[in-house]
Amino acid sequence: EVQLVESGGGLVQAGGSLRLSCAASGFTFDDYAIGWFRQAPGKEREGVSCISSSNNNTYYADSVKGRFTISSDNAKNTVYLQMNSLKPEDTAVYYCALERPGLCGPLRLYEYWGQGTQVTVSS
Repeated sequence: EVQLVESGGGLVQAGGSLRLSCAASGFTFDDYAIGWFRQAPGKEREGVSCISSSNNNTYYADSVKGRFTISSDNAKNTVYLQMNSLKPEDTAVYYCALERPGLCGPLRLYEYWGQGTQVTVSS
């Protein structure tokens, strides 16, 4: 059974940093992608960043480029999202999700989801 477990959320002041972790287990797929998404109250879930397992290509939403960095530790089966220069508009529940075959495609292609972790940025 595929499991994705997020951690690292919390409350931080504007300008601060957080690092989210997504621990993945229960699969042996050769090619996949791990994406980070977020959903603020009353808003649709949106893609934040993605990393492909096959070539380590990374993708970022325009709203986080230059502030967020996605990385992976294959030995630990964990993907990280380093979030710097946080803004109040980054406040949301952050989810990681797994997509095959690793294209970092649209949200509808992601088959497996974690439970989410809350990030709150105060002004």
